[in-house]
Amino acid sequence: MKEQNQHCRKNSYKKVGYDLKLLIIDQIQNAQISINHAANKYQVSRASIYYWLKKYSTLEQKKQGMSKKDEIKKLKEKIEELEFVKDFQQDIIADMEL
Repeated sequence: MKEQNQHCRKNSYKKVGYDLKLLIIDQIQNAQISINHAANKYQVSRASIYYWLKKYSTLEQKKQGMSKKDEIKKLKEKIEELEFVKDFQQDIIADMEL
């Protein structure tokens, strides 16, 4: 009769709701707990946590990418405005010198 190796048994994990996923991700990103500690504490696999982190960071990067584009657009508009004011002031100074 063959001996069964108990160490190869796959761990069973529970389903995790969206709110709990966000809580776990938030705790990890704020350095409150490690991924290993979160996996043990919440009984979820580390692979799942890594997947959530990747998925969440992609969403955040998209949001930040959009806000960065908006910020760049606003800054370019401000630069144009300031250059116009500078040119206008230089014209006034030149007129006063004459």
